[in-house]
Amino acid sequence: MKRANPPNFDAAAFRRALGQFATGVTVITTRASSGQLIGITASSFNSVSLDPPLVLWSLATKSASMPVFRANSHYVVNVLAASQLDLCQRFATVKGDRFAGVSHAAGDTGMPVLEGALAWFECHNRSRYEEGDHVIFVGEVERCGVNPDAEEIAPLIFHGGAFHGVKPL
Repeated sequence: MKRANPPNFDAAAFRRALGQFATGVTVITTRASSGQLIGITASSFNSVSLDPPLVLWSLATKSASMPVFRANSHYVVNVLAASQLDLCQRFATVKGDRFAGVSHAAGDTGMPVLEGALAWFECHNRSRYEEGDHVIFVGEVERCGVNPDAEEIAPLIFHGGAFHGVKPL
């Protein structure tokens, strides 16, 4: 198979072009073997398959939480509402206990589901693929839920390097 041609752009141009694709914002949560709750902000979430129900997301290989996500059997993808920008920023930047003061409940596998999320997907950690400087996680969805008020709640969107809330049409 022929290899790809070298890129004709730099990292800044690539990042700027990627920023034109609006994405939803999620917080991926799990529990370490010690019991410590782990969570990270991710906008790399996408559906893969309806049968079986599969979703994917990716995490930088250098992430401090990589060993826990790689080893765990389960995690939860929490889709954030526009009103949850503070959670997005907390799980992206806070050092230490990111769950301090954050309302959540344990899913069926004991993994944290964030209160107020637009939707959540409790996933079995089915497979992982190392690509470039990230690992792509494919989760088989065992349970999911939707906020009962989701039709009236704006989702949190990331576009052009900024966060936005977009009211449903």
